[in-house]
Amino acid sequence: MVVVSEQQVRKRPRHLMDPDNLRREVIRPTGPGVMALEPVQRWVLSVLAATTIGHLAAGLVIAALTVDESRPGAQVGLNILAGAFGIIAVTVFRVIHQKKFLSPWLLLGLVPGIVGFFLVFR
Repeated sequence: MVVVSEQQVRKRPRHLMDPDNLRREVIRPTGPGVMALEPVQRWVLSVLAATTIGHLAAGLVIAALTVDESRPGAQVGLNILAGAFGIIAVTVFRVIHQKKFLSPWLLLGLVPGIVGFFLVFR
């Protein structure tokens, strides 16, 4: 008579990675259901990209404020660039989320340039 002992499969603790299932689903603590990892990564990437480009636009506005007042062309140019980079930030955000990039939201990108013009020529 041969006795075969069956090994029980031991579950790994939840905090450890399972090599057989590398893509783990993320559970939302606020609501029922499961959230896939890709949308979270998309949101993180889009917010980081838009924030970084937005800081560049704000830096151009600050540069326009520090340029000598005898060079209004440089101030205008820097504020136009700030508006352009603001539009680029909104476009990048929408493209990462796979939305049409031509939308009324692009007007939001003009805010740094408009604020810059207001601050320079007040």
